[in-house]
Amino acid sequence: MISKIQFENELQIIIQNGIREDIGEGDHSSLACIPSSAKGKAKLLVKEDGIIAGVDFAKMILEYVDPDLQMETFIQDGTPVKKGDVVFHVEGSSQSILKAERLLLNSMQRMSAIATKTKKYVDLLQGTNTKILDTRKTTPGFRACEKWAVKIGGGENHRFALYDMIMLKDNHNDFAGGITLAIAKVKTYLKENNLDLKIIVEARNLEEVEEILKSDGIHRILIDNLNYEDTRKAVELIGNKCQTESSGNINENTIRSYAECGVDYISSGALTHSIYNMDLSLKAF
Repeated sequence: MISKIQFENELQIIIQNGIREDIGEGDHSSLACIPSSAKGKAKLLVKEDGIIAGVDFAKMILEYVDPDLQMETFIQDGTPVKKGDVVFHVEGSSQSILKAERLLLNSMQRMSAIATKTKKYVDLLQGTNTKILDTRKTTPGFRACEKWAVKIGGGENHRFALYDMIMLKDNHNDFAGGITLAIAKVKTYLKENNLDLKIIVEARNLEEVEEILKSDGIHRILIDNLNYEDTRKAVELIGNKCQTESSGNINENTIRSYAECGVDYISSGALTHSIYNMDLSLKAF
């Protein structure tokens, strides 16, 4: 997994690029009608029930735009909220508040939606030993925030990117000449480059599970698109030799049944690629 410093750097890049994209040469709407000396207050208003996420990120955005902006927080990240709740107040330069508004709202609306969906999946897994994982199916340029939102919602992060874990999927195995050969090549590569990365290998059927188990040093087997019966058989075959993960078209209607097959993890791209933004607004008062 990536380090805390790497993660924080990713967040700063998101903020810098978001402000660059939105402000450009200047917020002419505000510059035209609001004096630079004007002071104002605004509140983050919840307009839809869910789990709030992105409060700490909003503070980072406000500090980047104008260090003199003051934020008073009433509701912390990960808290259930309902329509009408006020999450925080921000006070300071009116121009600065308006400059930060869109990036702040876009980020919090999406992060809150992801945290809300994640919490729903986490609740569906209550009583099992299975944990929910995100994937790399994220919005380009916004991955750090989306994975942060999954954690806020009670889920776990899978690898951050291609560089922090080895994951041999069907195309890797096919291009490399087969699963066993792909694993052997990976081990050689890691040794030659003095890299310490965990290895996950995808299995499309029980025969591939058995083949993967012939190689040592595997951290987790990804049981992909198998039905309940074959998933249970795969878990039995694997035993405690390595971790197990299920994926592939798993949704809120099927997630519990897959968990009851005994897998350690379930990964779901739907946590980040199939959500509708939570309704929030920043209102002057």
